[in-house]
Amino acid sequence: MPHSSRPVMTIVGGGFAGTALALQLRQQPGLQQAEIHLIEPREIPGPGLAYSARRPEYLLNVRPGALSLYPDAPTHFADWLNTQPESAAGVPDFAPRAAFGRYLHQELSAALAPTATAPRVLWHNTRALAAPLLGRHRRTVLLANGTEIESDYVVLALGNFPPPPPAGPDHRYLHHPGYHADPWAVGNLRRIDPDDDVLLIGSGLTAVDVLLALHQDGHRAPVTVVARHGRWPSAHGPVAPPYPGFYDELAPETTVAGALRVFKQHLRAAAAQGIDWRPVLDSLRPDLGRIWGAWPLVEQRRFLRHLAGLWAVTRHRSPPQNAQALADLTAAGLVRLQVGTVREILPADDLLKVRVRPHGAAGSWLTARHVVCCAGPLLDYGRIADPLVMSLRDAGQLAADPLGLGMLTDAHGALRGPDGVVSGTLFTLGPSRRPAYFESTAVPEIRQQAAELAAELARRVQQGRNEQA
Repeated sequence: MPHSSRPVMTIVGGGFAGTALALQLRQQPGLQQAEIHLIEPREIPGPGLAYSARRPEYLLNVRPGALSLYPDAPTHFADWLNTQPESAAGVPDFAPRAAFGRYLHQELSAALAPTATAPRVLWHNTRALAAPLLGRHRRTVLLANGTEIESDYVVLALGNFPPPPPAGPDHRYLHHPGYHADPWAVGNLRRIDPDDDVLLIGSGLTAVDVLLALHQDGHRAPVTVVARHGRWPSAHGPVAPPYPGFYDELAPETTVAGALRVFKQHLRAAAAQGIDWRPVLDSLRPDLGRIWGAWPLVEQRRFLRHLAGLWAVTRHRSPPQNAQALADLTAAGLVRLQVGTVREILPADDLLKVRVRPHGAAGSWLTARHVVCCAGPLLDYGRIADPLVMSLRDAGQLAADPLGLGMLTDAHGALRGPDGVVSGTLFTLGPSRRPAYFESTAVPEIRQQAAELAAELARRVQQGRNEQA
C-alpha cells in the first residue's frame, strides 16, 4: 500500500516486458501522479537482448500482425512498419528483428519525454543489485551506480538469462577464444574466419540465425550442429483461417496422454478436411495456461521430459525463407546435423575437442576451431546468479518452482516465497511466469500480462488511497 499520493514503481528490465509494462502504467487513469523508474543497463532501452542485433538476416519468427505492444491495438506495429524503409515494397511477411527493436525504442522514447498528462518514466542506465524491504510496504532498490530508489512496487521484467555451461566438469573451455557463449554479442560471429571449422550446440531458432549469419559473412566450411533430438524448427505455412478451439474437450483431461489423444483426434479431423496441422496447434494458444495448469506436477514433468522438445520446434516456427535457406545449406553439405548430447569440451591449443554422446551410445570426439552455444536460456531461478535474484532468493522472498521453469507467483504475478507467503510489493512478468502458463515468452502473452499487471497495480494504489482517506 503506497504511503504517499505519488506512488513510485520500479521496473527492473527494459526489454519488451519492461517496456510494455511502463507504457501500460502510463495509460492507467489513476496513476497520472505516479513516478515510474525503468532500470536497463543496455545503451538503448526498449529492444532488450532479443531485438538488439542489427543484422538484417535476423528475422522475426511471427508475422507483424501479432506483434503490437498494445493488446487493444493489434495492428499498431504493422501500421508503424508500413512507414519504415523495410516496407518500401510492401510490409514484409517476416520483418527484421532490428525493425521491431526500433519500434520498441521509439515507443519507449516517447514515454521518457516529460508530459503534464501522464506519469513520469525515468530511465536508469545501470543494473539493480538488491531490493530490500523498507518497513512493511516499501522497498529500496539499490542500483550499481549508487542510486537508491524508494519504491512502493518493484516489478522484475528480467527476460531470459544466458544458458548454463553446456558441458562439464572441466570448464576451462569457457575462457577459450574459440568458445562463443553468447552468439548475440556484437561482432562475436565475425571473429570466425570463412574456412574455420564450427560446431553449434542446439538446433533451435538461435542456431538457424547463427547459420544464416555465418553464410552471410561468407563462411565456406561445413558447420556441425549437435542437438539432442535432431530437429529443426518447423517452417511457417501460408496464412490460413483459424481452426475452431476445442478447449471444452480438453478441460476434463488431467493427463498428458488424455490431452494428446484429443489433440490427435482433431489433427485427423482437420487432415480429412484438407486443413494443415498448424492452425490446429495454434488453436490451443488462448487456453495453454488453463491446459497446463490442469495437469498435476507429475504430468507437467512428463510433458517436459517427453514432448517439450517436439512442442518447441512445432510451436515456435521459422520464417519460410529461413527454412529454405537452411535446406539449401544442408543440401550443399554445408550443414551437418548430428543427434546427441555434448558431454565434454576440452581446449586443445587453438582448437576445441567436443565429446558428443548419441542416445544409447558411448560417444565420440569432434574437433572444431569454434564452438557456439545456441542452447536455450537458463530458466531455473534456483541457479541464476544475477545479484538481484540472489539477494531476493537469500532473503526468502523469491522461490524457484519445482520444475525449474521460473518463479513461484500468485495469479497477479506477485512473488511467492519458499514459505508460500505472497509479496505485496514484488511482482514479475514475462518468461519468469512460465510455471503458471508454461508459455510466457511471446509478445501476445507478455503484453497481456503487462496490461493486467498495470491495472492491478493501479487498483492497489487506489485502494491504498481509500484506506488513508
